[in-house]
Amino acid sequence: MRLGLKAGINDQQIADRMQYQPTYFEFHLTAEDVTPTGLVRLREKIRYVRSQQVERIILHHPMSFEGHHIELSMNEASSPARYRFLWQSTLDLLQLAKAEDVQLLVHGSYDDPIEELTTGYGNITDAIRVLFKRLDYLQRIGGQNIMFENSISPIFYYGNPIFDQAIFDKGYRLAFDTSHCFIKLQGDQNAFLQSLATLREHVVHYHLVDSMGLKHDGLQLGTGKIDWARVLPLLNPDASSIYEVQLADQNDAREMIASHRYLTQLEQTLSE
Repeated sequence: MRLGLKAGINDQQIADRMQYQPTYFEFHLTAEDVTPTGLVRLREKIRYVRSQQVERIILHHPMSFEGHHIELSMNEASSPARYRFLWQSTLDLLQLAKAEDVQLLVHGSYDDPIEELTTGYGNITDAIRVLFKRLDYLQRIGGQNIMFENSISPIFYYGNPIFDQAIFDKGYRLAFDTSHCFIKLQGDQNAFLQSLATLREHVVHYHLVDSMGLKHDGLQLGTGKIDWARVLPLLNPDASSIYEVQLADQNDAREMIASHRYLTQLEQTLSE
């Protein structure tokens, strides 16, 4: 296991992460980071992080705009300003990702209520159809610089064998959040492991997070119910990863480092 860490566009957070010499680094972006000024600053931070011998850099698309999740499937008529932000920010970040040879991570969906996901559509099937058309488009223009992450949303998640196979057959470059899948499956370990195995070939990035499998809890690895000894052999060895665990202090990565220590010790034990 190689170390992957995450931080916002914050000098103190970045300095804290760089002291551990991570192999992978993910920027957690906000709407402020994709303004013209924000993008200039982001480019500077990307170049700084790369100068610290970080091998792979990932840009996590902003999660929200004006207090609402950025749903890739959103209907333009229902949220015109948010819709404009979705596409402007995505295209701007994709252009930056290509120019700087980094990765853009986009959520296929979040966990908004079904009534919000279907606003402006006849039903959830229509929303899913629109979502996959947009994923197809982004994959086509993004190529090797874009990936799509799962959540616990009913329109883009991992853990259903039929849905997993459909996603796999699309050939998308995938980001796999372990806690999201485990929570969606309400802690069903075997179904979770099967999803990891099914999608493994197309996963290019992991969010390694523990969970009790009931709700978003973002636990440090080894403190939840995920069986990491069974997970490790199912991870794609060519993929990057970061520990997306809850921190007591955003300026101190100690819970991420403890998670990495846990996983590397487990890896050593399994190899003996």
